[in-house]
Amino acid sequence: MKKILIVEDDRRIAQNIYRGLVVESFEAEIAYDGITGKQLALEKKFDLVLLDVNLPGMKGYDVCQQIRQYKPSLPIIMLTAFGEIEDKVEGLSRGADDYIVKPFDFRELLARIQAALRVAELINPETPDKILRISDLEMNLGTKQVKRGGNAIDLTAKEFALLEYFMLHRGRVVSKMDLAEHVWHLNFDPGTNVVEVYINYLRKKVDKDFSTKLIHTRPGMGYILKEE
Repeated sequence: MKKILIVEDDRRIAQNIYRGLVVESFEAEIAYDGITGKQLALEKKFDLVLLDVNLPGMKGYDVCQQIRQYKPSLPIIMLTAFGEIEDKVEGLSRGADDYIVKPFDFRELLARIQAALRVAELINPETPDKILRISDLEMNLGTKQVKRGGNAIDLTAKEFALLEYFMLHRGRVVSKMDLAEHVWHLNFDPGTNVVEVYINYLRKKVDKDFSTKLIHTRPGMGYILKEE
């Protein structure tokens, strides 16, 4: 049975989440301030943390950063009334895995929890390594290592996340909107070129020195990872 820590100072919201999780066969525990939440997260074993931003004692962003420092693989979903892009970027840059804006439907929260737990099970270092492959490109989700033709490729965290999304959807066209939402967790802004910039970074590392290219552009549709 998975155990979830709820760090939320609004007692009504916290209790509603708690009851919903129990109905869905989770174990749950509540902390009503940031300091207590941080202590519980670091001292006890949880499978996921639901973390409010505006907490007494210690702000959620700081709690998230400290949890991430000591438990890098513990999934964290931030809960907040703030829906601005800057707030989302702040939470994600501090180490959150996902972000949901209040008010939210419990069904959406549950879906996000289940998705985060599935990802955690794939990359948990305590489980056997998960290897993704296409052609001579290999990605180890456990060790975070990427190799092509047996040679190691050094990727940043965002480049790794981008390549992982491609590997998990290899052979399928993915749009810029898909990538913005699932890799950057942001609503797609048609005026930004961040996706193209990182695609270019990735191509230079994954494809540039190899005759067989794996990352291909489909004009008007997006990108596809396949051997051609």
